[in-house]
Amino acid sequence: MIDHIRPSLVKPNLSTRFHIDYDWWESNDRDWRVYLKSYLCPDHQERYANHSENDLVDWVDPDTAEVQQLDGVQHILIDHCAKQAGFITDRTALVDAVFRLFLANGNTPLSCLELSERLGKPADTILRVMAGMRVYKGLRPILK
Repeated sequence: MIDHIRPSLVKPNLSTRFHIDYDWWESNDRDWRVYLKSYLCPDHQERYANHSENDLVDWVDPDTAEVQQLDGVQHILIDHCAKQAGFITDRTALVDAVFRLFLANGNTPLSCLELSERLGKPADTILRVMAGMRVYKGLRPILK
Protein backbone atom coordinates (compact mmCIF):
# COMPACT_ATOMS: atom_id res chain seq x y z
CA MET A 1 0.00 0.00 0.00
CA ILE A 2 1.25 3.46 -0.83
CA ASP A 3 0.15 4.88 2.54
CA HIS A 4 3.03 3.03 4.20
CA ILE A 5 5.73 4.50 1.95
CA ARG A 6 7.86 7.30 3.35
CA PRO A 7 7.29 10.49 1.33
CA SER A 8 10.81 11.84 1.86
CA LEU A 9 13.88 11.04 -0.19
CA VAL A 10 16.17 12.20 2.62
CA LYS A 11 17.78 9.22 4.32
CA PRO A 12 17.71 9.43 8.15
CA ASN A 13 20.96 8.83 10.06
CA LEU A 14 21.82 7.98 13.68
CA SER A 15 21.32 11.62 14.73
CA THR A 16 17.95 12.07 13.02
CA ARG A 17 15.20 12.52 15.58
CA PHE A 18 12.05 10.39 15.37
CA HIS A 19 8.61 10.71 16.92
CA ILE A 20 5.09 9.33 16.64
CA ASP A 21 3.43 11.13 13.74
CA TYR A 22 -0.20 11.46 14.81
CA ASP A 23 -1.16 12.71 11.35
CA TRP A 24 -0.01 9.34 9.96
CA TRP A 25 -2.63 7.63 12.10
CA GLU A 26 -5.37 9.90 10.74
CA SER A 27 -4.30 9.67 7.11
CA ASN A 28 -4.11 5.89 7.30
CA ASP A 29 -7.57 5.59 8.84
CA ARG A 30 -6.24 4.19 12.09
CA ASP A 31 -8.19 4.55 15.31
CA TRP A 32 -5.53 6.00 17.57
CA ARG A 33 -7.63 5.79 20.75
CA VAL A 34 -8.44 2.08 20.34
CA TYR A 35 -4.78 1.35 19.79
CA LEU A 36 -3.73 3.39 22.83
CA LYS A 37 -6.20 1.54 25.02
CA SER A 38 -4.32 -1.69 24.32
CA TYR A 39 -1.29 -0.19 26.10
CA LEU A 40 -3.15 0.68 29.29
CA CYS A 41 -2.37 -1.26 32.45
CA PRO A 42 -5.05 -3.84 33.40
CA ASP A 43 -6.70 -1.51 35.91
CA HIS A 44 -7.09 1.32 33.39
CA GLN A 45 -8.13 -1.05 30.57
CA GLU A 46 -11.06 -2.02 32.75
CA ARG A 47 -11.87 1.62 33.62
CA TYR A 48 -11.73 2.75 29.96
CA ALA A 49 -13.38 -0.34 28.43
CA ASN A 50 -16.63 1.47 27.60
CA HIS A 51 -15.20 4.97 27.38
CA SER A 52 -15.52 6.36 23.86
CA GLU A 53 -15.44 10.13 24.29
CA ASN A 54 -12.50 12.18 23.07
CA ASP A 55 -11.76 13.85 26.40
CA LEU A 56 -8.85 16.28 26.28
CA VAL A 57 -6.78 17.14 29.33
CA ASP A 58 -4.04 19.70 29.87
CA TRP A 59 -0.63 18.11 30.34
CA VAL A 60 2.47 20.03 31.42
CA ASP A 61 5.75 18.79 29.99
CA PRO A 62 8.00 18.32 33.03
CA ASP A 63 11.12 19.40 31.11
CA THR A 64 9.86 22.42 29.17
CA ALA A 65 6.78 23.43 31.23
CA GLU A 66 4.92 23.62 27.92
CA VAL A 67 1.20 22.93 28.28
CA GLN A 68 -0.25 20.56 25.70
CA GLN A 69 -3.70 19.15 25.25
CA LEU A 70 -3.68 15.37 25.29
CA ASP A 71 -6.29 12.73 24.79
CA GLY A 72 -7.42 11.42 28.21
CA VAL A 73 -6.23 7.89 27.40
CA GLN A 74 -2.85 9.24 26.30
CA HIS A 75 -2.60 11.21 29.55
CA ILE A 76 -3.26 8.10 31.66
CA LEU A 77 -0.63 6.23 29.65
CA ILE A 78 2.01 8.93 30.22
CA ASP A 79 1.09 9.70 33.82
CA HIS A 80 0.55 6.17 35.12
CA CYS A 81 0.66 3.10 32.87
CA ALA A 82 4.01 3.84 31.19
CA LYS A 83 5.59 4.13 34.64
CA GLN A 84 4.56 0.60 35.64
CA ALA A 85 7.09 -2.20 35.75
CA GLY A 86 6.88 -4.25 32.60
CA PHE A 87 5.66 -1.47 30.28
CA ILE A 88 8.91 -1.90 28.34
CA THR A 89 10.99 -5.03 28.92
CA ASP A 90 13.98 -6.71 27.30
CA ARG A 91 11.51 -9.01 25.56
CA THR A 92 9.41 -6.20 24.04
CA ALA A 93 9.73 -6.23 20.24
CA LEU A 94 11.90 -3.37 18.95
CA VAL A 95 9.18 -1.37 17.15
CA ASP A 96 6.83 -1.82 20.07
CA ALA A 97 9.54 -0.78 22.55
CA VAL A 98 10.28 2.39 20.55
CA PHE A 99 6.57 3.19 20.29
CA ARG A 100 6.08 2.63 24.03
CA LEU A 101 9.10 4.80 24.83
CA PHE A 102 7.61 7.68 22.84
CA LEU A 103 4.31 7.20 24.65
CA ALA A 104 6.14 7.23 27.98
CA ASN A 105 8.14 10.38 27.20
CA GLY A 106 5.19 12.41 25.87
CA ASN A 107 6.38 11.92 22.27
CA THR A 108 9.50 13.98 22.76
CA PRO A 109 11.62 13.37 19.63
CA LEU A 110 14.68 11.14 20.08
CA SER A 111 17.50 10.03 17.82
CA CYS A 112 18.44 6.40 17.28
CA LEU A 113 21.46 7.02 19.53
CA GLU A 114 19.19 8.25 22.34
CA LEU A 115 16.73 5.39 21.74
CA SER A 116 19.64 2.96 21.93
CA GLU A 117 20.75 4.35 25.30
CA ARG A 118 17.28 4.07 26.77
CA LEU A 119 16.32 0.71 25.30
CA GLY A 120 19.66 -1.08 25.37
CA LYS A 121 19.38 -2.00 21.68
CA PRO A 122 22.00 -1.24 18.99
CA ALA A 123 21.49 2.17 17.41
CA ASP A 124 22.24 0.89 13.90
CA THR A 125 19.55 -1.80 14.26
CA ILE A 126 17.03 0.81 15.40
CA LEU A 127 17.97 3.01 12.43
CA ARG A 128 17.57 0.16 9.92
CA VAL A 129 14.06 -0.53 11.19
CA MET A 130 12.98 3.08 11.60
CA ALA A 131 14.48 4.38 8.33
CA GLY A 132 13.08 1.66 6.09
CA MET A 133 10.45 2.22 3.43
CA ARG A 134 7.63 1.02 5.66
CA VAL A 135 6.23 3.21 8.45
CA TYR A 136 5.57 1.26 11.63
CA LYS A 137 2.99 2.61 14.09
CA GLY A 138 3.44 6.15 12.81
CA LEU A 139 7.11 6.25 13.89
CA ARG A 140 8.63 8.77 11.53
CA PRO A 141 11.69 10.98 11.32
CA ILE A 142 11.57 14.70 11.83
CA LEU A 143 13.37 15.95 8.74
CA LYS A 144 13.87 19.69 9.10
